[in-house]
Amino acid sequence: MSPVSHRPDPIATPVDFKLTHYLAVLSVPQRHNEAYIEGMTTRRSKCSRGLKFPRVVAGLCMLVIFAGTSSGENKVLGEIQLVGATKVEKTSGVWVDGQYLGYLKELKGSKKILLLPGEHEIVVRQGGYQDFTQKVVLQPGERRVVQVAMEKDLRFKMPSVFSEIKLSIDPDRAAVFIDGLFVGHAAEFGGVGRRLLVAPGKRKITVSLPGYQTFETEVELAPNQKFNIKTDLIRVAAPPASPPS
Repeated sequence: MSPVSHRPDPIATPVDFKLTHYLAVLSVPQRHNEAYIEGMTTRRSKCSRGLKFPRVVAGLCMLVIFAGTSSGENKVLGEIQLVGATKVEKTSGVWVDGQYLGYLKELKGSKKILLLPGEHEIVVRQGGYQDFTQKVVLQPGERRVVQVAMEKDLRFKMPSVFSEIKLSIDPDRAAVFIDGLFVGHAAEFGGVGRRLLVAPGKRKITVSLPGYQTFETEVELAPNQKFNIKTDLIRVAAPPASPPS
């Protein structure tokens, strides 16, 4: 398999019917935001007034994810812990305030979700399931556990004729979208016995991950066509630190 950067060439591979991921285009498209800056969002949240925030967030009411923070910072930032009972929840994609963060089971430890105080919207998505949406209001230093339960979307229908897409993406935790719909993270559609089944026709494929340039390509798929995409996402430079006021 040769690497692909923009317009991959289709390849013929044996069909593996162990695949459990399918895509059907729904009547209501999902929205996603592809602007990322090293784990911080550029969208302001509704923050509590009168608080002095650590300089690391540059004075803005922004979502932050840290590998580690000082004890002083932890007294200001709140933490969201997402809990899912099944593989469906654990492999679902997570958005906070419109920004994709990763899939649920990885958002812990060095990737735990730390937020500034105030109101935040959490959305969890999985192909073939209804969005799980919940708004939370965090207090400084608060730790909130959110139980996530996904429900099947009755609009979802598996196509009777399909094409196959196999992905090899680095990092493989990146979110994958087909025609603007989130279908899973890249690791679910690569390797032995793993691929994505989609309805034939023109399809827009988008791969996004915070801190990396978004990869996009459009393909025209024939019925029963096998298609392979291999690419390494390119890191974006971190924004310069703001001078102390």
